[in-house]
Amino acid sequence: MYILGMESSCDETSAAVLRATDEGFEVLSNIVASQIETHRLYGGVVPEIASRAHIEAVTGVTTEALATAGITLGDLNGIAVTAYPGLIGALLVGVNFGKSLAYANDIPLVAVDHIKAHVAAAYLTEAPPKPPFLALVVSGGHTALFDVVDYTDFRQIGGTRDDAAGEAFDKIGRVIGLPYPGGAALDRLAYEGNAAAIKLPSPALGGDTLDFSFSGLKTAALNYINHCNQQETPVPRADLAASVTAAVVSGIVQKTEQALLQTGYKALVMAGGVAANTHLREALAALATRHGVQFTVPARALCGDNGAMVAAAGYFELLRGNLADVTLNASASDAI
Repeated sequence: MYILGMESSCDETSAAVLRATDEGFEVLSNIVASQIETHRLYGGVVPEIASRAHIEAVTGVTTEALATAGITLGDLNGIAVTAYPGLIGALLVGVNFGKSLAYANDIPLVAVDHIKAHVAAAYLTEAPPKPPFLALVVSGGHTALFDVVDYTDFRQIGGTRDDAAGEAFDKIGRVIGLPYPGGAALDRLAYEGNAAAIKLPSPALGGDTLDFSFSGLKTAALNYINHCNQQETPVPRADLAASVTAAVVSGIVQKTEQALLQTGYKALVMAGGVAANTHLREALAALATRHGVQFTVPARALCGDNGAMVAAAGYFELLRGNLADVTLNASASDAI
């Protein structure tokens, strides 16, 4: 079975072809057109510019994905497209293109939830997990814990009440002058600093809740930077990077451990753009080892937005018969 996966929820236009067999998945192509250089000029994603860039790229990446996979539209058994959540203008480009492609060529169409797609990237690893398991999705727009009951049945059991971990990393990185996107640069710089140098609040909320709040941490870090500027003293960037990273990682580990104990699951998946953070990967791997839990995290190339993860999620929606028709529309809000 061949599935074409299409992703355009934010600032990457991607198309991928996935081959599904009884033995598992094979990624035949995964083409990503990134807009990082464009948005670097503004220090963040500009929605209108992102939408226009998707329009310019979507035909090319889809054509290249099919050619690289060595198949034609007639070989496809399904088209999977991210329909929610995300930037509405960006989503509409992928949804309408995928819908038109499916309708014109009589190919089954499935709508994919972006969050489920991130988790589905774990099914593209050498030892893919099988539900039920606990999933942690950490990205620029999301930080949440899910009880993955089945391949298409997710139940959120915890999440951020305000900012996401990735947004906090990027904002702090930008303010101290790190190149966009700030999160990746902050991750590298953190190895050069003292994680105990600056006291910052934990993003893990107290009590029985599995929720997070990153706004206080972000505000405290920005206040510290402003204090240094007012005192006309250099901001110790490495120490700040290390301290912010330590606070984020320890808070996430705390709530993830709490969720593991609550669910009793022996499998943990981490996915999303921030899943590429080396400090977080190491800390959660250590947590899993302590609890005797299988830990799965996608390759870094599959942590960011990509069509392969959409195709993997779409495969299971297709098996469940969850087909979409020409009335499919995009939605900026979560659908899980």
